[in-house]
Amino acid sequence: MKTNITARASIIIDTYPLKIWEALTIPRIIKKYFFGTDVISDWKVGRPIIFRGEWEEKKYEDKGTIIAIVPNKLLKYNYWSSMSGIEDKPENYVLITYELHANNSNETTLTITQDNVPDEKIREHSEQNWMKVLTDLKALLEEEVVNSL
Repeated sequence: MKTNITARASIIIDTYPLKIWEALTIPRIIKKYFFGTDVISDWKVGRPIIFRGEWEEKKYEDKGTIIAIVPNKLLKYNYWSSMSGIEDKPENYVLITYELHANNSNETTLTITQDNVPDEKIREHSEQNWMKVLTDLKALLEEEVVNSL
């Protein structure tokens, strides 16, 4: 079921793109800001990405395939959630894109888009979840900078 509905969330983080990139691709860091999720991937185009965890006492294993990687700039993968109630078939996967844009020497805008969202209600829910992820990531990275001083 292909749609033209896109969820979008964006935040400015006071750090370099490299630090954000590490937080997007190092599983032990991802777990700290991404709902306690374990991520498994070798971060190569065409290879799988798996998300495992437990949410409200229910185990999940979500999956996708890495579509594009440009270190410190872009990460794109398709994604299917085992908790979505939607059949696991290609047309039901959403497309997740992380884009990093360096604003100046130590400030970066991180934007996440989720394409092929099934409906407006899910779009709204996804945007709220992505803002939570981005806010937690920002707090983690900016706290790390303060603590390293």
